[in-house]
Amino acid sequence: MIPELPNLSPKADRLPELPILPRASHPPRILLLYGSLRERSYSRFATLEAERLLRHFGCETRVFYANGLPLPDDAAADHPKVRELRELCLWSEGQVWTSPERHGAMTGVMKSQIDWIPLAMGAIRPTQGRTLAVMQVSGGSQSFNAVNQMRVLGRWMRMFTIPNQSSVAKAYDEFDEAGRMRPSSYYDRIVDVMEELVRFTLLTRDLSDVLTDRYSERKEAAAKLEARVNLKSAT
Repeated sequence: MIPELPNLSPKADRLPELPILPRASHPPRILLLYGSLRERSYSRFATLEAERLLRHFGCETRVFYANGLPLPDDAAADHPKVRELRELCLWSEGQVWTSPERHGAMTGVMKSQIDWIPLAMGAIRPTQGRTLAVMQVSGGSQSFNAVNQMRVLGRWMRMFTIPNQSSVAKAYDEFDEAGRMRPSSYYDRIVDVMEELVRFTLLTRDLSDVLTDRYSERKEAAAKLEARVNLKSAT
């Protein structure tokens, strides 16, 4: 038994790897976001369980704590929390988004974090080509509204959202007083999702530039280059 992961079965535990790929030059870098500011936040608890698993699988992780993050457009982009979030996005090769479901949707806290991440920062795209895993926690019966919404956003942000996902129903029953997740099929699904995220990240991170290469963007870049050359020739 692994002390940090008491729910993980030693007989079934296996580090994600892809024999077809060369040995990784560095551990996968995974950023985790969650969508609640409550003191007893089940989305934070689920996120920290995911982080423990990712570290066990050999990843380097960062969790962004949204406390103090202003509403989108209510502060300048150089706000310290905004800068922190954007720098972490640039650092990451994969991400985990975990939101509670509130009124049938992801929370405003979750959406605000995503809204502060631009599609482009100059010539750099902070989310394009990165892998994404989505999870949600619910206060009632199992639902998939929040994860479905986050999938749409992941596609919009040009991320590779993995097929698997996690939805924890009646989250108040799934975590103990210390915030650790109890053994259950919900916990096992989070293990599945993190394993899959690691594999997809290893598979795509060195190929993301090729996989996201687009004709329309090459055409636009060529037109800008031609305009600069013509301007230089005219002067």
